[in-house]
Amino acid sequence: MTGFPSFELFRDLLNSSFKDKEPWQIVTITTTTVLAAVWLWEYCFDDDESLYDRGKKKFFKLARYVPSIRDKIDTELAEINSNFEKDAAHRLTGVQCFTKLPEKGWRQEEVLAMVNKCVNLGNYDWKSGKVSGTVYRNDEELIDLVTSVYGVASYTNPLHADVFPGICKMEAEVVKAACNLFHGGSESCGTMTTGGTESILMACKALRDYAKDVKGINKPEMVVPTTAHSAFDKAAQYLKIKTITVPVNPNSFTVSIESMRKAITKNTIMLVGSAPNFPYGTMDNIEAISKLGVAYNIPVHVDACLGGFLICFMEAAGFSMPPFDFALPGVVSISADTHKYGYAPKGSSIVLYREKKYRHYQYTVTTDWPGGIYGSPTVNGSRAGGIIAACWATMMYFGMDGYVKSTKKVIETTKYIEQELRKMDGIFIFGLPATSVIAIGSKQFHIYRLSDALGAKGWNLNPLQFPSGIHICVTHLHTEPGFADKFLEDVRTELAVIMQTPEAPVEGKLAMYGMSQSIPDRSVIGEFTRFFLDSMYYIPSDEVEIKANGKPPGS
Repeated sequence: MTGFPSFELFRDLLNSSFKDKEPWQIVTITTTTVLAAVWLWEYCFDDDESLYDRGKKKFFKLARYVPSIRDKIDTELAEINSNFEKDAAHRLTGVQCFTKLPEKGWRQEEVLAMVNKCVNLGNYDWKSGKVSGTVYRNDEELIDLVTSVYGVASYTNPLHADVFPGICKMEAEVVKAACNLFHGGSESCGTMTTGGTESILMACKALRDYAKDVKGINKPEMVVPTTAHSAFDKAAQYLKIKTITVPVNPNSFTVSIESMRKAITKNTIMLVGSAPNFPYGTMDNIEAISKLGVAYNIPVHVDACLGGFLICFMEAAGFSMPPFDFALPGVVSISADTHKYGYAPKGSSIVLYREKKYRHYQYTVTTDWPGGIYGSPTVNGSRAGGIIAACWATMMYFGMDGYVKSTKKVIETTKYIEQELRKMDGIFIFGLPATSVIAIGSKQFHIYRLSDALGAKGWNLNPLQFPSGIHICVTHLHTEPGFADKFLEDVRTELAVIMQTPEAPVEGKLAMYGMSQSIPDRSVIGEFTRFFLDSMYYIPSDEVEIKANGKPPGS
């Protein structure tokens, strides 16, 4: 041992330290040291968050124990909560609220009158085309069709396949038609879901369970761009998956492929690409991500929830598109919303898989329940057969020809708006819009001022952060004559005003939104986001109870 003097020194030091200790003391000290080392290792390395992030959270949490800091934060949060409640009350102006059942039921016409009144609350006229995204088509003939279809199938439930085999047939046909649109082979498959978030959640669940069963991965990680939809974060929280977020290129605003490659570890269960992403409407290089997936034997998920039912028709509509779907060997799953550019009623989406072996891991199966063997394909057990039937009816109503024509109009309108916006001084476009989303920023003034000014003219656009921006999601409503030109005219008018005082600060509600980006303690932002969600369920304290005669107000 002469070659290791440091070891001998350590050994002698250790022996001398324990020479006067009794056996039980040695065992206790050794056990405590090992447990402490394990705890320290897990704290530093075995957590979904980095040591820096956890340290920062711990710091801000401890800071709140300082009375002056705690009181200031609590006061600000209380004011924010109060403002949210006031806004909610203002939105309900002119309509009475009810917190008890009527003693006697209302007549049909009374119910419909109150429903119409509630549906038409709000300050934005979405039918005029002044809302970004949200409602993707306003077609009276289509509305009549899906209303009739839902009425026929409103009480059906595909959970009971023996009772409603026709609903299962329609769902299977929706899924297979989508598989063919996304170049799926004979083994491609999927399910319908209630929306894009559930589609993403199901894909993450399937690929997590597949990785655990086939590869033995017990600490799953998924690699996602910063621009990937927040539903992936929700899935990570629900399913205990660690999210590895990688940056986008500062010019193209598409994911950095090299950063994605470096983020891959032995625990990576999936790579994610957006086609396109929600914030900027840019499309990640799915072909390059697919090559990474093949090289490292990692499934690739393509999130096409927003533009899926545009991009699958764009080639037929005369627009070139890079490959993005099952035509690429690395793509294993795809999410796409039928209730956006598929024009089906809200509450319908699809998740698709290259092979059935992946879909099997999406299912939840219970074999030993006293109520019988139970299996369900998605989060919900019971599902709305009326939505499935209405989605099927919508797809049959449009057909290939109808979707191609609609896609052509949406993409042409988007390109027209983009071209005109690029001609305007004071603003720029983030990256290259792939489908229907155009994101706008400015280096000369705070872009939220433009959003606020357009809001005063009735436009409802989406604010973006990190960096600040706004975007418009072009829908079929914007393709109607004059809508696009009206938007461009209003942008030009407000830009001219803003550029007279470009240094002026943001005011109003968007000032708070802009300020939130600079708050280092993100838990505070989380708290007032929860207050906003609470306000969606807020009923003013002076709500009106239904009278004993059961008659609604005004009757």
